[in-house]
Amino acid sequence: MINYNTKDWLVNIFVFKKADTLRQLMPLILLVSAYSTAIVYIETCWLKVSPDSPLRHFTVLQTLLSFVISMLLVFRTNTAYDRWWEGRKLWGALVNNSRNLSIKMNAILPHNDLKNRQFFQRIIPIFAVALQQHLQSETTRLALDTEPHPEIPDFDQSKHVPNQVASLIATKMHLLYKDNIITGDQLITVNAELQSFLDISGACERIKNTPIPYSYSVFIKKFIFIYIIALPIGLSFTLDYLVVPVVAFVFYVLASLEMIAEEIEDPFGADDNDLPMTRISENIKKNVEDILR
Repeated sequence: MINYNTKDWLVNIFVFKKADTLRQLMPLILLVSAYSTAIVYIETCWLKVSPDSPLRHFTVLQTLLSFVISMLLVFRTNTAYDRWWEGRKLWGALVNNSRNLSIKMNAILPHNDLKNRQFFQRIIPIFAVALQQHLQSETTRLALDTEPHPEIPDFDQSKHVPNQVASLIATKMHLLYKDNIITGDQLITVNAELQSFLDISGACERIKNTPIPYSYSVFIKKFIFIYIIALPIGLSFTLDYLVVPVVAFVFYVLASLEMIAEEIEDPFGADDNDLPMTRISENIKKNVEDILR
């Protein structure tokens, strides 16, 4: 995750980081610029199309399409950000519940019970690490796909590491209850945190393996492509060769919005703008150790 100063305009405008879309789109921007140049040359120098040609009415159509495409991209970006923010809230809840469980176990366990204290000191942070690895696994992303994936080795959906970690914690709790180290009321007290672990895991899996519907994503890309292809046809009559930088800039804006939405709709990846799950897991480990030490 990129840390930056929101008030530093000069750096944000003129410094291009690795995650900036301009670097990734540069080959396509150059291709669009070459296409726009060719259109202007063909219309003005080769075909010598008259300014009164029906092609000039393309500008009216482009005005209507501009409104439609702006609405589509606003919805697309908002939907992607909602997924990113929901993922952040889930991991924030995991931090809180890990602390709550640690505080309760610190109050319940005797101070001289080093063995059980060390067990929970190790196992509680392990759940966050296991959940991170589970969400970044390709098998998790493809868990709901109907088509088989033979190209992925060891595609075994039966193993769910976060479930196993949560099961170990629950088993340890019941052993402590049987050994009369904790009471039944205390077991019920910590049950909410145990249940929340798997609730968070399931909610994160829902975001991970349920992307934006394929038809919607493909439609936006096709719409942007058609819009950009048609843009220089009508504008060349009024802008001449100035249409080249105009079309290139419009393409950069539209394609960048789509690329940003694609990146943040899966907040559990390893991209620069994804959630800092490694740092969050490290903070959970530090908090739990401070509480149970």
